[in-house]
Amino acid sequence: MKKIILTAATVLLATFVAPVAAAQAAQPIELKGQVQLDKIVVENGHEKHVLVEPKVVVPGDKLIFATAYRNTGSVAVSNFVVTNPIPAGVALAQGETPMAEISVDGGKTWGKLVQLTVTGPDGAKRAAQNSDVTHIRWTLAQLAPGASGTLSYRGVVR
Repeated sequence: MKKIILTAATVLLATFVAPVAAAQAAQPIELKGQVQLDKIVVENGHEKHVLVEPKVVVPGDKLIFATAYRNTGSVAVSNFVVTNPIPAGVALAQGETPMAEISVDGGKTWGKLVQLTVTGPDGAKRAAQNSDVTHIRWTLAQLAPGASGTLSYRGVVR
């Protein structure tokens, strides 16, 4: 099994956090991105999930990408959009993100996965799959001063 050393995890984090930081300048919204590895450990004979820093990731590892947000301003912010690219080495996990919109074409068009299609190498259109997702976004309808929360999605290392 091929190991992808921390440099890959660093690339995952940089790909995820840079757009988050760029969005901060436009609004009084503070954003902070985080990537964690969902690791199964055995403790006292029982399996449990533990979230750890992804120092080494291998194909099949499950990651959680989270964006914490907070309105640091003194007025409400309406329709704030948080858009995150899916790192190239990661596929969106199955059955995820019911409140988010996704893109399979680099952020040009948006919708639910079941509504989207992609063109295959043979030129034929097919239904989009989780592995085709390039971006994910959420629209926060109203953020009162001091309001905060976290948006997240799960991915699988390719």
